[in-house]
Amino acid sequence: MGLISSKQRAKMPAKEFGLPSERKYPVNDPVHAANAKSRATQQVNAGNLSKSAKAKIDAKANKIINKGKK
Repeated sequence: MGLISSKQRAKMPAKEFGLPSERKYPVNDPVHAANAKSRATQQVNAGNLSKSAKAKIDAKANKIINKGKK
């Protein structure tokens, strides 16, 4: 999947986000999951995201990435 339009993003279920309560960091496919991990790392380094939130994003993204490898 390529870019996600705002309409597509609005229709995505919360479970397809690394932080579902905030609807941030989409992890709906392996490409977006890898990107979410990268962006989360950047935000931790910038002091905008906690390490525990990053761990949640990474865990959820890893499930999607590993599922895509099978």
